[in-house]
Amino acid sequence: MSDLFPTYAKFPIEIVEGKGTIVKDSNGKEYLDFTSGIAVCNLGHCHETVLAAAQKQLGQIWHTSNLFESSIQEQVATKLTAGEERVVFFCNSGAEANEAALKLAKKHTGCDEIITFKQSFHGRTIATMTATGQSKIHDGFGALLPGFTYLPYNDLEALEKTISAQTAAVMLEVIQGEGGVLLATKEFLIGASNLCQKYGALLIIDEVQTGMGRTGTRFAFEQVGIKPDIFTLAKGLGNGLPVGAMIGKAELAATFGPGSHGSTFGGNKIAMVAADAVIDIIFDEAFLEDVTEKGAYFQQLLTEKLAANVVAIRGAGLMLGIELDMEAKDVVSALQELGLLTLTAGPNVLRIVPPLTVTKQELEQAANWIESVLIKQEVGMK
Repeated sequence: MSDLFPTYAKFPIEIVEGKGTIVKDSNGKEYLDFTSGIAVCNLGHCHETVLAAAQKQLGQIWHTSNLFESSIQEQVATKLTAGEERVVFFCNSGAEANEAALKLAKKHTGCDEIITFKQSFHGRTIATMTATGQSKIHDGFGALLPGFTYLPYNDLEALEKTISAQTAAVMLEVIQGEGGVLLATKEFLIGASNLCQKYGALLIIDEVQTGMGRTGTRFAFEQVGIKPDIFTLAKGLGNGLPVGAMIGKAELAATFGPGSHGSTFGGNKIAMVAADAVIDIIFDEAFLEDVTEKGAYFQQLLTEKLAANVVAIRGAGLMLGIELDMEAKDVVSALQELGLLTLTAGPNVLRIVPPLTVTKQELEQAANWIESVLIKQEVGMK
């Protein structure tokens, strides 16, 4: 019997070593890792530049608390805001970043109503769990926080009928990762932004999974041209070291004055030097163009190989979902046997989020394995 709470349905694999896209388990078997720690290790495992930065800082000082100045926090914040009039709050995870965003929105507007969307996922704290539009995340936890409304995703008409002067914020994902790799339409995102401006509500975009180059731009919302009041980051920001960030427009700064919010470990120096190194690599235009090109290549490759055996293939950059007409978990297990690690996004969507440094040869190998498994699964079902 384990001494751990059984909060995770774990794969029977222990990963003990990794470099780039290749990981090795405790039995010595190697895998192509197309999970990236759930879209976290965007630069692959043990990236040399990030590793060197963290190792150097480990030999200096680890933690001082946020009661003292931190030039590395200022440096990372400057890179994240990239010349725009924004301010940053550092924390340790996506859930914490989203929690901060919800608190800030309610405090700044003086309103309690929050609009989110069905099939969304924003975290597992009480507030972010409530913000999540999935009953399976809510079940068993009793009464949730009041003031949250869940609307159909991509339904601008429903949002128009619901938003009001009492709405503190509209919170959404540009791509619903946990909900099935579902993409928002450009019309929906622009319409939501316009409605928020009309009613004085804040637009919060959860970029925890889609940010840090995952979709081919720094942040997914940049591809639409909107400017959210708040957006949140985590996952790929530290390439495996825990770090999250809430970025808001500069006029929101006064609302979060001293004592209004905090985090003991948020913005610690180890996480900050890692994030600093990650940003320098990922925010390079040539790097992002390469992600876009590889993402398009992989999606086309999958379409050519799998069109006859799947319901749909969708995504952006190197965040892809393959909708199946069977249980995705069975495909995940079969791919593990071959040496490819993947994820699910709901019961019948295979989620693929390789490191952004993946090679075309690795993408081709993965496509071949997925094709072979789906053909075998289809034959077995007949």
